[in-house]
Amino acid sequence: MDRDVQVTAADIARLGDVGRAAVSNWRRRHEDFPQPVGGTATSPTFSLSEIKDWLRAHTEARPLPRREWFWQELRAGVPEEELPALIADLGSFLLRARGGGARPEGEVQRGVAELAAEHGPEETFHFLYERYAESQRASLTPKPVADLMAALLPGAPRRVLDPACGWGMLLRAVRERSGGQLLGQDLSEATARLTAISLAFDSGDADIRAGDALRADAFPGAAVDAVVCNPPFNDRNWGYEELTADARWEYGLPPRTEPELAWVQHALAHLVPGGFAVLLMPPAAAGRRSGRRIRAQLLRRGALRAVIALPVGSVPNMSVGLTLWVLRRPGETPPPGHVLMVDTSAGPDDFAGAALAAWERFRRGESDGQGEGEGGDEPGVSRAVPVIDLLNDEVDLLPGRYLPATPTGLSPERIVRSRDRLHETLADTLALLPGIELAPAGRDRPLVPVAELERRNLLTVHQQAPVRPGETSGVPGDASVLTAEDVVRHRPATGRAASLRKEIRTRPGDVVVPQVVRKPMATVVSDGGDVIGTQLHLLRPDPERLDPHFLAGFLTAQGNLRHYASMSSTHRVDVRRAEIPLLPIEEQRAYGRAFRHLQTLTESLRQLAEHGADLVQDTLDGLTGGLVLLSADDPAWRESE
Repeated sequence: MDRDVQVTAADIARLGDVGRAAVSNWRRRHEDFPQPVGGTATSPTFSLSEIKDWLRAHTEARPLPRREWFWQELRAGVPEEELPALIADLGSFLLRARGGGARPEGEVQRGVAELAAEHGPEETFHFLYERYAESQRASLTPKPVADLMAALLPGAPRRVLDPACGWGMLLRAVRERSGGQLLGQDLSEATARLTAISLAFDSGDADIRAGDALRADAFPGAAVDAVVCNPPFNDRNWGYEELTADARWEYGLPPRTEPELAWVQHALAHLVPGGFAVLLMPPAAAGRRSGRRIRAQLLRRGALRAVIALPVGSVPNMSVGLTLWVLRRPGETPPPGHVLMVDTSAGPDDFAGAALAAWERFRRGESDGQGEGEGGDEPGVSRAVPVIDLLNDEVDLLPGRYLPATPTGLSPERIVRSRDRLHETLADTLALLPGIELAPAGRDRPLVPVAELERRNLLTVHQQAPVRPGETSGVPGDASVLTAEDVVRHRPATGRAASLRKEIRTRPGDVVVPQVVRKPMATVVSDGGDVIGTQLHLLRPDPERLDPHFLAGFLTAQGNLRHYASMSSTHRVDVRRAEIPLLPIEEQRAYGRAFRHLQTLTESLRQLAEHGADLVQDTLDGLTGGLVLLSADDPAWRESE
């Protein structure tokens, strides 16, 4: 009997062949949509059997994706611990079927054979393989990082090892660049078998084995041309007690708290002289005090050739930017005198391209006889650092320490452009200065609270609220959310709908007011479509009776501060107490045009300040960097007499 597994909103979207937003809409609009049976308020899970019944009843007999339904039925058909073996068996069947040497036996094989007839055996297996990895929340090396690691290996290595291969992303990246033999080992027997079958579809020369590579090396004595590895981080149970006298620790016994340095030496031990290894490492491994002696030995012996800092986010689910260590097993040549340091952590956008270009320049400089490491330098990105400069008390290998911060793209022409831009902005700002006339004396304008305008249906007031414990968010997970900070900073929506109760979307002409301000503030929405976050009021005026810019202008007036609660240097806004004059719509629109003009002036003044600050900083950097000199002919720079 099938077990009733749980599915996420993403699973439901795939089963229904719709986007995530559609699932959120189904939950809001259909009272019979199944209730969550697990998960959290923001990431609920549902009964697969209930979801399947609901979809069959509400999708109007339109065709649904067979692969997704097959995958979920496969999950439900066996105990969870038996699922990887079943997928591996199906992979073996599909491998044989690809060569025409297998007939399906049983309902499951017949089902996968039908999918293979539609999508092909290889694509069908990789679909099941990836869905299983996703269900296990497996930590996969992202393809851009895997491709970069493979590209850093010089030439076309004939034999490549990954001693912690996981799901085979690094070996697959190497295979795409060269056709050599692939060796891999993983602690999980199930993962090793699945990866072996996956690589068998791509390459006939892959040997993947199970086991702990540090404690029980599956390839003892094997010498390879290259090693790639994304080792487990911060694993204190890596085998320190059992392996203290191991022959691999040629550069020193790794401390108990430095498992990554054990993996580094394991990789070097498997290389032929002159062979290269690329390892993905946590930044702490570059500077922890306990590992400084091994790092120093790697430098003195010439084993460490480059350290590349990656941007935060290049490896998902990591809160820090990781680093790549490029290593070379020393041969008979003298140790090199430089190590390449590359820092892509603050950009550029193509971090892999920048890192690879620096590595190729560095190696080309060595091979061309320009001098060790020459040719790898690029201001702010890469530098060939003398080994002697790294051998201090800390032996800190983080690249940012050795790359002076230089203004990206600074040049004399850029400084001149900054100056010209400031002149233009200043001229535009002066042209926006308003003409002022005195208003007639004794003019009476009765003021009406916003609450009264709401009662008269001139506008509606909306507020967001967070979900309560046990509630489910009514906002699609991919919605863009306008936060109070966005309004204050005059920027596009940056929030995410993690815990909002209602889907209140902005429309053009809405007026948005932060609930806590230092001074009165109101913004008229121009495009719309964002969901409002908490700590915001949204006022939606009837444009035929109440001009939105007129409304926003009076809400911004200092006079309304008396209606708000004062909290030290800020005010809590009760927008319904704010007062607005009741004027004919044409007069409102005249005020609205004036307020828009003042808003344009405000924006121009803000740009003037930004451009002025840019000019000052660029000129300062240009003077200190020797790019420009003060002009004796420019009166702006003359000393006042």
